[in-house]
Amino acid sequence: MQVQELKNEGLSREFSVTISVSDIDARIDARLGEIGGDVRIPGFRPGKAPIKVLRQRYGKAVMGEVLEKAVTETSQEVLDERELRPAVQPKIEIQSFEEGKDLIYTIGVDLMPDIEPMDFSTLSLTRLKAKAGDEEVDEAIERMAKDFRNSAPISEDRGAENGELVVIDFVGKLDGEAFEGGSAEGHRLELGSGRFIPGFEEQLVGVKKGDDVTVNVTFPEDYNAPNLAGKPAVFEVKVHEIEAFADTEIDDAFAQSLGLENLDQLKDQMRERIEKDYGDLARGRLKRDLLDKLNDAHDFEVPPAMVDSEFDQIWAQYERAKDSGETDPDDEGKSEDELKEEYRTIAHRRVQLGMLLSEVGRKNEISVGQDEVNRAIVTEAQKYPGQEQQVLEFYQNNPEANASLRAPLMEDKVIDFILEMAQVEDKEVSVEDLMKDPDEDASEGKAKPAKKSAAKKASAKKAGAKKAAAKKSAAKKADKEDKAE
Repeated sequence: MQVQELKNEGLSREFSVTISVSDIDARIDARLGEIGGDVRIPGFRPGKAPIKVLRQRYGKAVMGEVLEKAVTETSQEVLDERELRPAVQPKIEIQSFEEGKDLIYTIGVDLMPDIEPMDFSTLSLTRLKAKAGDEEVDEAIERMAKDFRNSAPISEDRGAENGELVVIDFVGKLDGEAFEGGSAEGHRLELGSGRFIPGFEEQLVGVKKGDDVTVNVTFPEDYNAPNLAGKPAVFEVKVHEIEAFADTEIDDAFAQSLGLENLDQLKDQMRERIEKDYGDLARGRLKRDLLDKLNDAHDFEVPPAMVDSEFDQIWAQYERAKDSGETDPDDEGKSEDELKEEYRTIAHRRVQLGMLLSEVGRKNEISVGQDEVNRAIVTEAQKYPGQEQQVLEFYQNNPEANASLRAPLMEDKVIDFILEMAQVEDKEVSVEDLMKDPDEDASEGKAKPAKKSAAKKASAKKAGAKKAAAKKSAAKKADKEDKAE
């Protein structure tokens, strides 16, 4: 093997690698020798056919396999001999190959920079804490009680109304063909609950017992099942019954129906649940502050190709949001060049922080087990009622989707590792202060900053939809968890 360095600029390296024809022939002969013992060739005893005969019969068949293995092995040797650590998968391109001649290929690679993490014990952070008030607890229990209401068929000859229950059979179809997970019998659906995809429940308002209804909907673009995302579907629905709810009295008997001793115990558990949700919000704030401090404390070169790739993803998200009219108000009035410069800064920050956290995890042997990934998959599947099995299979059969869940789990474990060493002070605040957007100046008489800092905006952009969700009442989040369970 001959190696010539073609490029050595910053973190980028490129090499030309030549594998001699004699090396390739030796590899082919070795592979033919392996298979020679398993094939029967007329005129020769098993395993005794000469290499020349095996080459005539199987040479071309094993050529691709041999070349692929040769490139894989030699490219790794190039990196190992020079103690190079790739930041991303190396790019390999075949430059020249003909049977009976040398194989020449190039390998381009962006390297991990030298990263020296700061002394995390010097970090000072504040963790906010908020307590759930009695009113919030009572409201959450009222919403829970609503889910446990008894229902009975209506006696009037009228159509179904929002807030009532319809008992239905349905079959979902794409292009006239029923799809897996899109059918059910005797399903009980509360109209107006928002538990089905947008537009489904609205088209059942006014239906009567015995009606056959055709419901036309389009799955959301971000729907978790890729074979359904963004696609129009038709549901054939049969209405069996319309039922109205009766209010559930909130008392000790209600608590006992949930397996608890009394109403006071239910309130205690609900308070714990709400405050856990507040804790999750506080952790988000703490994590954001930590990432800001880590970004400010570290400055190292990052591979341009990684920044370009991250920027392309961010810009694609921006353009999709623009097409749907959901762009960030802070982006209004800016030119495309200004936005691209701002989003490239965000991309650089993301890549730099990602590499820093990855290096901290590597140096401290932090890892994510498959059991942790499996729990995350189950949690994700629970977000799509009626499609759980399909979501589970999607993650089980899609390594890239599986990795998309592993990455945030790994990030959280590294964050926890850093926080254990940092100086973290707890501070009790009101729920309003906990919910407040950190980018807004809460002081009276002070104008809101005209522009978020690039660091803070990066955190907000990365969170995406989570940013809006974080502003919801934690009590409402607790109620949603109750429904999921």
